[in-house]
Amino acid sequence: MHPIPILLPLVVGTGAILCTILIHAMPVGVTIWFVRRERKIGHAGRNFWGDTTIVVPVVLLVMVAHLMEIALWAIVFRLCGEFADLGTAYYYSAVNFTTLGSGDVLLSPHWRMLGPLEAAAGMLMFGVSTAQVFTVIARLAQTRFADLKF
Repeated sequence: MHPIPILLPLVVGTGAILCTILIHAMPVGVTIWFVRRERKIGHAGRNFWGDTTIVVPVVLLVMVAHLMEIALWAIVFRLCGEFADLGTAYYYSAVNFTTLGSGDVLLSPHWRMLGPLEAAAGMLMFGVSTAQVFTVIARLAQTRFADLKF
């Protein structure tokens, strides 16, 4: 059994978490701007297909943010010397970020604490994304159906 360092991985992981939050803040801000614009010009709440043209870009934007966040963590793993190629680092990062945790690729004991930190960040970011998409759909439904109360 190898000892697992805590301090350096926590410092590196905290920096990666902060960057993850900053990346995720961008689609949240863009979504607010986009939905406000669509409401102002009268596109929101018209009909199913009109609302779909609002929800789909929001979901795609969130998905791109998640893929970027996974890439950020993959780069961190590469900079820590954990993986020889970006593909393996990205795969490992995606498995952790989504909390799938297949266990077929492992970090060395020195950096092993980064895995749970990325998983925690991923859970939080997916929670933010879920709230974001739900809020957009709820606002569109309220606009379209005045009798709905959430």
